[in-house]
Amino acid sequence: MTRLLPLFPLQMVVFPGAAVPLHIFEDRYREMVGEAEARGTEFGIVRTIVRGEQSGIANAGCTVTVESVVNRYPDGRFDVMTRGHRRFRILSLDEEKAYLRGAVEFFADEEFAQAPKELLDRAFEAYEQLRRELGGSEGTEAPEATLNDLSFRLAEGIDDLDFRSVMLQSLSEPERLRLFAKFASDYIPRKQYVAYMQKKAPTNGSGHNRPGV
Repeated sequence: MTRLLPLFPLQMVVFPGAAVPLHIFEDRYREMVGEAEARGTEFGIVRTIVRGEQSGIANAGCTVTVESVVNRYPDGRFDVMTRGHRRFRILSLDEEKAYLRGAVEFFADEEFAQAPKELLDRAFEAYEQLRRELGGSEGTEAPEATLNDLSFRLAEGIDDLDFRSVMLQSLSEPERLRLFAKFASDYIPRKQYVAYMQKKAPTNGSGHNRPGV
């Protein structure tokens, strides 16, 4: 009999190994996450996809396990720190409980070729440029090049969900490193432009052109 994996639809894509803080407030997810904490079991985080008035979930996600309960509130809400674990694809859904569950298959990389030095250099150069241009990682050290999940660690600071979804489902570490290095070059100016527009918008009605254009 296939074990059903509890599913938590959220506007996020979780990578294996990533630390994921969660604030749990709905009754159904208090039950789901509470059981996972008590039993030491996994639940899956899947991306919520909204198109117009319709919404659904992605067909792939990542399990997490509860590492610690950070806060408990008098009204029953609680904060937990979880950790990304295994990638999975959803085969079918079950709605018998208050929260969604799914029959899933777990997957891992199918290509284990070592990334060439040139590719590693490009990926680290993109990572350092992200830290330099966008900030947010001051005081942190770059991941070690020997990590099996290096691509996931390098890409953790990118919040584009479409990109993260492609990374999550890739079955090759060298492919993910190439994806990251290529995406970062476009991501940096896009984020800078958004920040520029947010700064300009409250002051006047101009600023629709990119800086310097």
